[in-house]
Amino acid sequence: MSRFNFNNKIFTLVENSENGSANERTIFKYKQEGSLVTAAYNGGGIKYGKIIAKLEDNTLKMLYQCLTNEGKLQAGKATAKITLNEKNKIRLSLDWEWLDKNDEKGTSEYIEN
Repeated sequence: MSRFNFNNKIFTLVENSENGSANERTIFKYKQEGSLVTAAYNGGGIKYGKIIAKLEDNTLKMLYQCLTNEGKLQAGKATAKITLNEKNKIRLSLDWEWLDKNDEKGTSEYIEN
């Protein structure tokens, strides 16, 4: 059993690569059942998005997809390193890659609210 619990947790962006779609107005709402972690997200430039992930120790292996406000469908994959900050809030450090943009890559950081 993991020491991390994502169920009913809300996350926001701390920083993102320039080629990422999420911004500080994007809200991520997580759920968890065992090692299955999911999230719905929207806000900022995202009309609607979904994440499905597998929790393995201090890592989330993620697949994500979204529809932007401009009507573009986007999809990608990521590996998120999970840590706790000084306030015991979950911090996610992602290395991600778009699947539909010539394997464009980036990094981002998210924090539990």
